[in-house]
Amino acid sequence: MKATEAKATEANNMKDSALLRTARAALVPVAASAVALGGLTAWTASGAAGRPASVTVEDARVLVPFGTDDTAAMLRLRNTGDTDDELVAVDVPSAGGAMLSRTVVKNGAGTMRMVPSATVPAHGTLEMSPHGLDIMVYRPPELRPGDRLPYVLRFRRSGTVRGEAVVVRPGS
Repeated sequence: MKATEAKATEANNMKDSALLRTARAALVPVAASAVALGGLTAWTASGAAGRPASVTVEDARVLVPFGTDDTAAMLRLRNTGDTDDELVAVDVPSAGGAMLSRTVVKNGAGTMRMVPSATVPAHGTLEMSPHGLDIMVYRPPELRPGDRLPYVLRFRRSGTVRGEAVVVRPGS
């Protein structure tokens, strides 16, 4: 009986020893993960991780078109985030369509070029104008000064921003 008890005690000790080795082996990655998580939490809480891009629209205007001509919309885009963002699509639901365009003057003549996107810098603004980057609105609805034209902007990081541009006379 004593031999059987001794073997049972030895088997229990081996099981305990194996269990202890397994627990010790698991402790190292668990402790490392806890330290890393604590460091990341402190880094984020201190503001060092930065803020994501956050774009707002200011001074949204669209020019009164001449008759049934296409027209231009201009906006000021402000990014208060710590990373650049990119305007990747524009839409004017009540018009035939809209796209980003840039006026380029070469040899005294201005031409319009469609552009696929525009960068809004971190902590900065992107100012649109009829003489540079703007939104070409084609087949717009009938517009009068003071009307409001809904638009939809899509940004790579900030997502979708909806708003209304006030209709103004050219030069105002």
